[in-house]
Amino acid sequence: MGTPVSNETIRRWMDDQGLRLRKISKVLPGGSSPDRDAQFVRIAELIDEYQAAGNPYFSVDTKAKEHLGKLYRAGRVRCSGPFRAFDHDFPSWADGAIIPHGIYDQVRNRGHINIGLSHDTSQFACDSLLWYWNRIGKHCYPDASSILLLCDCGGSNAANKYIFKHDLQSLADAIGIQIRVAHYPSYCSKYNPIERRLFPHVGRACAGMLFDTLETAVDLMRKATTRTGLKTTVNVIRRLYETGRNATDEIKQNLKIAFDDLLPKWNYRASPQHATVIS
Repeated sequence: MGTPVSNETIRRWMDDQGLRLRKISKVLPGGSSPDRDAQFVRIAELIDEYQAAGNPYFSVDTKAKEHLGKLYRAGRVRCSGPFRAFDHDFPSWADGAIIPHGIYDQVRNRGHINIGLSHDTSQFACDSLLWYWNRIGKHCYPDASSILLLCDCGGSNAANKYIFKHDLQSLADAIGIQIRVAHYPSYCSKYNPIERRLFPHVGRACAGMLFDTLETAVDLMRKATTRTGLKTTVNVIRRLYETGRNATDEIKQNLKIAFDDLLPKWNYRASPQHATVIS
């Protein structure tokens, strides 16, 4: 209207109207499943069942791959001067990559990260669980008769991959305990507890810091804590993993996996031959 107005006045007016700086909100689902609600009910029932029996249930997932070296990482950190990184983020300029596989124990409010240096395969995911159970899990749950894993539908523990079920059976045989798997429906990975209870705090502990060495990444991830008591342990798995493994006809025919009557595509069990099957 021809009247000069200062920037601060405009800002106050916009604040009064709810016009604030906002970032894009990732809330629109990419799709839906007709069995979504039924599976959420089933997962809640299984959690209650395992808690009542004193058996462990773990939320598992793989965090996004990170590059080692002087490559830019988002975030800010209070320091006397900025860290110096390459002016381009070419993967070829990295000194390697790390693949963090997370295991979150909601009952104990403890997180664990196994860092892989090779590829995110089903073998790596099962080796991560094997390491965790042998060194941490079985000492916390010495009387466990079954383990419940809460997983997404895709990735290294994909619900529709026979090779994951084959490697899961090998894991059950190795630890001698039944392993039950419950997958979250497609497009629902954000409801997996590890996505809200562990990974955000790992990201916060590492934000704005260079992963210049593997040791730096390990030390930073170990600092993921919360005021409510979360603590995080970290280990490095240096084994090299083969990509492109597929289940042969022989593997499919000899698979010992027991599928549930209710939503078998997302719910099944791997039991060692000498173990007692729990319904």
